[in-house]
Amino acid sequence: MPLVIGLISGTSVDGIDAALVDITGTDVDLKIELLAGATYPYPETLREQILQVCAGAAVSMAELAELDDAIAIQFAQAARDIQISHPPADLIGSHGQTVYHRPPLKLGNQPAVETLPGASLGYTLQLGRGELIAHLTGIKTVSNFRAADMAAQGQGAPLVPKVDAYLFSSPTQHQCIQNIGGIGNLTYLPVRQDDWIDRVCGWDTGPGNTLLDLAVQHFTGGSQTYDQDGNWAASGTPCDALVEQWLSQDYFQIAPPKSTGRELFGWDYFNQCLVEGEAYNLTPTDLLATLTELTVRSIIMSYQNFLPQMPQRVLLCGGGSRNLYLKQRLTDQLGASQVLTTDEAGVSADFKEAIAFAVLAHWRNLGIPGNLPKVTGANSAVLLGNVYPSLGA
Repeated sequence: MPLVIGLISGTSVDGIDAALVDITGTDVDLKIELLAGATYPYPETLREQILQVCAGAAVSMAELAELDDAIAIQFAQAARDIQISHPPADLIGSHGQTVYHRPPLKLGNQPAVETLPGASLGYTLQLGRGELIAHLTGIKTVSNFRAADMAAQGQGAPLVPKVDAYLFSSPTQHQCIQNIGGIGNLTYLPVRQDDWIDRVCGWDTGPGNTLLDLAVQHFTGGSQTYDQDGNWAASGTPCDALVEQWLSQDYFQIAPPKSTGRELFGWDYFNQCLVEGEAYNLTPTDLLATLTELTVRSIIMSYQNFLPQMPQRVLLCGGGSRNLYLKQRLTDQLGASQVLTTDEAGVSADFKEAIAFAVLAHWRNLGIPGNLPKVTGANSAVLLGNVYPSLGA
């Protein structure tokens, strides 16, 4: 029963989610116990550096190396802190901080369009190098999880569906696990019978909280970073015509497998939304309500267009699961589907992603592949992550 620490900072760049997890089993017998979970905010100057790099700021190799180390130091500190008052961990699974993600340039299952050398493999970069985390903590560390899947011609994302499958599958219900972080992503779980694991699917649905957070930062001059409980958006009126216009964007039409990030749904996209909102004379409150509706409708449209059937139950996780207005709008739109959070299924909605990377590290340590090729588009199931042994702190 290894104790594993899972670490991740998502596209919202709001801090490092750390989970100390007691893991038993490997697949259908997989069980987890969350011993501790916490979010450790980045120092503000470091967060700003990360956001600037994500937005395309030019940096020298020396500056990139310093940023890589600075992030690793924060991740290592989070790993140390999460163990306080608990037995020492045996292993760390660190997703790191994504600063760039370019999926393979292909539409659904069609061959890649070779407009760039290497485009068929895509490219992804997560900072916070695992070897430094292992050195600073004295704990074996697995990191760089996405690279092996991309080398196998996959999207490199989402990587949590196999974990979702063994934690949440039901013998009686078709379900979706809907993560709403900076970017939204889903795992569809068919009823657990016969070849059910081969029919699990998942992909990035589009923007989650990213555009909402950017809007709040813009309209408050940076004094606020998110819409608490969705209260601001709830007082506005969505512009349906603008939502329909945004939903015509190419990404929403592409069939899975697919993944996305701030490279598409970032500052440039938000600034375009801002200009288009002005054309409709939208107030800041109405624009925020409209952006919330985009997140909701993009999730619903993704289900309707690409799932084999609508889910009987949807389990929400990630920061967006705490946005009460967004959750209510999803509930309204989904109709017959029951909408809950993963908390109500026994897994923390706040730390599910960190828990998932603890499990992925556990599988890597046992030599068990962590990806689902049907989800990512990879040509095979592969071991995920580079392993860095403990060399002593």
